[in-house]
Amino acid sequence: MLLAVAVLTACGPKDTDEKATGESAPASAPSAPKAPDSAPTASASAPSQRESKPSESTSKPSESASVPAGSVPAPKTKEAAIERYEEYLHALGRQDIDTVCEIAGPGAKQAEAEGFGPCEVTFRMVFQMISPVQKAALVTATVDPARVIVGSPVKVDIPVGAIRADVTFGEDELGDSTLEYLDDDWFITG
Repeated sequence: MLLAVAVLTACGPKDTDEKATGESAPASAPSAPKAPDSAPTASASAPSQRESKPSESTSKPSESASVPAGSVPAPKTKEAAIERYEEYLHALGRQDIDTVCEIAGPGAKQAEAEGFGPCEVTFRMVFQMISPVQKAALVTATVDPARVIVGSPVKVDIPVGAIRADVTFGEDELGDSTLEYLDDDWFITG
């Protein structure tokens, strides 16, 4: 599982000329309750499908999951970063390579330069290292907002201990993750 840690920490967002097409498999309904967000998180600018959450504090119409990447910036909030990371965890559990490489992507270029290979190849190996029980747990995993560390308005650290799932994940399996706000959305950069 050490390869998974190396891959996960070496990946980040895709370059702006490599934006994803916005296609991904929808996540299944979580079995564990999701912690309520303290701020509106209608951040459908991510390329994969997200539930839209209407906000009373904005005059914009409700954003839908079909909004192309880059057209509506995601909020620079801890809640939006958590939502994005949960999207990544669910995609990891579903083995949705497009979504995984979108969220954990451009740092993959750095990992590739260090000999890990392209994101798609490397994460296919990671998928093989995750047990079926762990994959099922990732599909419904949530993040405990109280354990998330806000480093700045554009940087959030999510320790592995913040992941709520039916299976406990250790440092050697997922590790801690850093999300940064780049190109109008949150991406895993470390």
